[in-house]
Amino acid sequence: MTVRYSIVHRTAYQYAERMTRGHTVTHLVPRNDSGQQLEHSSLAINPEPAERFDFVDAFGNRVVQFVVTEPHDSLVIESTSTVAVDDPAPSRDTTPWDAAHDWSPEVAGFASPSPFATPTEAVEEFARPSFVPGRSVAAVAEDLCRRIYNGFSFDASFSEVATPVDDVLRARRGVCQDFAHLAVACLRAFGLPARYVSGYLETLPAPGEPKLQGVDASHAWCSVALDDGSWLDFDPTNDQVPPTHHIVTAYGRDYLDVAPVQGVVVGPMAHQELSV
Repeated sequence: MTVRYSIVHRTAYQYAERMTRGHTVTHLVPRNDSGQQLEHSSLAINPEPAERFDFVDAFGNRVVQFVVTEPHDSLVIESTSTVAVDDPAPSRDTTPWDAAHDWSPEVAGFASPSPFATPTEAVEEFARPSFVPGRSVAAVAEDLCRRIYNGFSFDASFSEVATPVDDVLRARRGVCQDFAHLAVACLRAFGLPARYVSGYLETLPAPGEPKLQGVDASHAWCSVALDDGSWLDFDPTNDQVPPTHHIVTAYGRDYLDVAPVQGVVVGPMAHQELSV
């Protein structure tokens, strides 16, 4: 079944003093990928930027970079998209995780450590029970996904963008970003290419039932490479393999590659507020 989503993502910065200049990079345009078709997208920026560059990065993500040169005490970025998404099919790949793999260079790069998803001794120790000899990559992902879901608490007050995965392991709590980084690091600890996925999650719960964590907002999950050339997405925050009702905006090695909005503002030292 194909579901069509209308997405509006509004990011607003308010500064206590007028800034003189701002440089911003965004990953807010959903991807055109297998199983997902971008039908419309627009990005409104206020104040109007003096320079704007639209391009595709090394991972195939659509990026908008812009520069605001007029004095401003606020910055508002509003992304509007329409995306048609097909229900994902379960993986049919049964290749054992410990078999010899012939990854392409593009895929093999995702097996290397990255700043927020680097395997450590603690990560490897936590991941080991999922890596039963001869178990398929898909089965490893399912087990790892379920163990993170059952063993960790969702706590929006616990972590920040740069919280190390070892801190998440010790506290057994975090948010979707933390659980995605942990899962990616676990897979890399045993030589499997894994990538961090950024996007959106929408659910229509049964009457009286709660929505899934991360619903109707930016969300993060992860995916692991399969021998048939495909990637298997899974969402450890909600124990879904493959995830459903998810819309992919971008993927990379970790959050640093795909942050929805990041940049630098130039001006006097002043308090700023952010609302998304």
